[in-house]
Amino acid sequence: MSIRVRLTLGYLAVLTAILVVFSAVVYTFLGISMLNEVDRALWDRAAQVGAVIATQNDPLTVVRTGLIDLPPLDVFATPAVYIQVTRSDGSVARQSQNLGEQRLPLDADLLAINMRNQPALKTIAVENGGRLRMVSVPISVAGEVIGAVQVGQPLIEVDATLHRVLVLLMGGIIVTVVVAGGVGLLMSWLALRPIDRITQTAGQIARAQDLGRRLPVPTTDDEVGRLVSTFNAMLERLDRLFQAQQRLGADVSHELRTPLTTIRGNVDLLRRGAADDPIERATALDAIEGEVDHMNRLVADLLLLAQAEAGMQLQKQLVELDTLILEVYRQAQLMSATRFLAGQGVTIRLGHEDQAVVEGDPDRLKQLLLNLIDNALKYTPEGGTVTVSLYRDPEWVRVSVEDTGVGIPPDVLPHIFDRFYRAQREGRTGVGLGLSIARWIAEAHGGRLTVESEVGQGTTFTLWLPTESAGDSG
Repeated sequence: MSIRVRLTLGYLAVLTAILVVFSAVVYTFLGISMLNEVDRALWDRAAQVGAVIATQNDPLTVVRTGLIDLPPLDVFATPAVYIQVTRSDGSVARQSQNLGEQRLPLDADLLAINMRNQPALKTIAVENGGRLRMVSVPISVAGEVIGAVQVGQPLIEVDATLHRVLVLLMGGIIVTVVVAGGVGLLMSWLALRPIDRITQTAGQIARAQDLGRRLPVPTTDDEVGRLVSTFNAMLERLDRLFQAQQRLGADVSHELRTPLTTIRGNVDLLRRGAADDPIERATALDAIEGEVDHMNRLVADLLLLAQAEAGMQLQKQLVELDTLILEVYRQAQLMSATRFLAGQGVTIRLGHEDQAVVEGDPDRLKQLLLNLIDNALKYTPEGGTVTVSLYRDPEWVRVSVEDTGVGIPPDVLPHIFDRFYRAQREGRTGVGLGLSIARWIAEAHGGRLTVESEVGQGTTFTLWLPTESAGDSG
């Protein structure tokens, strides 16, 4: 069963229940009101007849002889009201002219209540299947009941009116439910038609594997519009992830091809006799070791990103950032010295220094800074300078890594922190994981990583970390 049918049926069920309850309340209230009007009229008329009898000199004789002057019938405003005066033995002493040769039924329950000198009211079923509403008021002399005044009115008009109202209400319910069902189906179809389009488009995208396709966004800012926007945003993210995954596969394949080729070539050299020459053997083993280290770093970066996606928690502690930067500085000098031997010497120096304590993972912070320095060394030509500085503000600690390198083009700058993004600059290549890892480490510490760059002038990366006191206050 489709959603639109279930919605319509549920809507009709609620509407029908409301209409039935409302109709029952109206019908019951109308019946009670009409019956109360009849009862008031009957009590009033019975009181009028009793007052007439009470004005007689000898009510007992009047009742026994039946010489009772009943009020004129026009006083009662309707000929459907019948009056009957009975004696204590149940015999009729006098009755209104509109009764003719008939008499009001003598009910044993009413007679028994009257004999206790109490008035009574009852609805009595008559032979023609109708109902008669009757009031019976006792006539007493010196505390002795000598008879009763009975006033009755057929409920034909009341029953007919209630029947017409019942038919009208039932017909109204049926017509309303039918019309509401049709309107509900139409409205649910109109409301869910965009959902059908979303479903069809999603199916086409799945079949065609075309993540670049998007749904047309409706002009209305409603739930469907927000759903379409969310769906398009999800497709955009999936498209980016899929493309990044493709780039990752290509980049990792490219990165692994060279070291594997190098390792295989050196193994072949060792097999062909290079192992017997100590110099050639040492050269081959050094090359193999270097390529294995390169692959280890690549695998470690991929593992770290996977752990970050899984919500890895850092092992935080109080870190003296100035001490950590000194360690990074010493290691950076070794990195620079290695590049100097390769003909790419870059000077590493310390700039502004402050003392600062932050709450963080010292190993990850060290990894972040080394990534930034390694990135700066890659794109700083020989004779350039990389400067590491530490600034302490009231709420933030800033660590900047500034180089005098080639800079980052403006069109590349917005993407450098994207995972697997790789820009080709001066023949330098990379997998595009270092800066992404650095930004994740910064954000995991409650901070951020910003960059300023000018082509040909250099680049400055700035790590912002909350101070230890600011972290406590948060």
